[in-house]
Amino acid sequence: MLPALETLRAQLADGRLDATSLLASCIERIGDDAGEGRRVFPYGVSAAAKAQAAASDALRLHGVAGPLAGIPISVKDLFDVQGEITRAGSRILPEQVATRDALAIGRLRAAGAVFVGRTNMTEFAYSGLGINPHYGTPANPFDRHAARIPGGSSSGAAVSVTDGMAAAAIGSDTGGSCRIPAALCGLAGFKPTAARVPLEGALPLSSSYDSIGSIASSVACCAALDSIMAGDTEPAAVMPLPLSGLRFAMPKHIVLDDMDAHVAATFERAIARLTAAGAIVHEVSFESWKHLATLGQHGGLVAAEAWAWHVGMIKRHADDYDPRVISRIRLGSEHSTAEYLRNRALRGQLCRQADDELRPFDAIVCPTVPIVAPRIADLDDEPAYTATNRLLLRNPSIANMLDLCSVSIPCHANGDAPVGLMLMGRHMSDRPLLAMGAGVEAVVRSH
Repeated sequence: MLPALETLRAQLADGRLDATSLLASCIERIGDDAGEGRRVFPYGVSAAAKAQAAASDALRLHGVAGPLAGIPISVKDLFDVQGEITRAGSRILPEQVATRDALAIGRLRAAGAVFVGRTNMTEFAYSGLGINPHYGTPANPFDRHAARIPGGSSSGAAVSVTDGMAAAAIGSDTGGSCRIPAALCGLAGFKPTAARVPLEGALPLSSSYDSIGSIASSVACCAALDSIMAGDTEPAAVMPLPLSGLRFAMPKHIVLDDMDAHVAATFERAIARLTAAGAIVHEVSFESWKHLATLGQHGGLVAAEAWAWHVGMIKRHADDYDPRVISRIRLGSEHSTAEYLRNRALRGQLCRQADDELRPFDAIVCPTVPIVAPRIADLDDEPAYTATNRLLLRNPSIANMLDLCSVSIPCHANGDAPVGLMLMGRHMSDRPLLAMGAGVEAVVRSH
């Protein structure tokens, strides 16, 4: 894994490092035949990456350097990058070269980021496992010989960071697609309030739930990327918030069910560390959460909106889809217009109710996912795939359904299977949540 963004920025600024050699180290790791580069970057290194790095070095010699100048970042294959083809992990879309960047990507480019390449993902971002039958599935960095799932849908994004192929990764999060791979791979992952980062130029899964987030080595790195994508001209500094007196809500139901023994023990240890640092943890039951199952029937708003976007392509290319993805999209065909509108109204009501219920607390705390990463081979059959997918999406999708911001923080001991501790904050409380996340990270993370 490469150093944190702030360290790289300092090394680039004082000349200890240059963008060209930094990118070269990433490319070397991508090209390692014994590594995961081919599955992480199925289309190879961006054709413009070396030119971007060289331009960054040349501009820095003349005192011109943006806040992310020379920093190598990977981009999920869901976002338009000028001069490149957006495939969304599929073989169906027409191979059209993008004529402009997605807005969030353009902001990173303006800040000087070097785009290493486009990372692999679950086809059309519709699964939390990260499995892709078209381009292969990158293996989780933990227990690699066992070939465990990386989590999804931003699968290649997470592995690009763990394996030093990029300093950080940009992903999307519709039901946990940044936080699940972050948790399973031992990284920090952030999902902003949906409206914080514009979706223009990102291929949609669900217009109601889609958000643009990041995966990186620390909460501070995620915060820096978030501030740029949200429109700040400089990465807004996030100071770790002292935990003493902070009020964390720990839901009694849903999120603590079906934990495996390792996740349960690791989560219990993390909560003990939070309370020892002065945080106050309340066990709670949220009334709004009791209606989430209704909102998710027949795939919920995600399936209905995905079906509306895909229905024409499915008529022409059904046999070319991942069968486990198309079966989920087709759930959306079961929604009537009346049901869809009722669910939209119900979701709005639950979002307002959840925001009110969170007023007495600084954040919700729970495990990001209740299990460690299973082996890819163990998910070959449909029942295992579906059951595991639902389990991994269950906790993080709550933030998407209720339009909250959320961050996943590694809390496992060194050498253990990765486990994520998730915080969820009120609507548009992104910066306070990131400050809390940095404070929590300092207490629960083993370095």
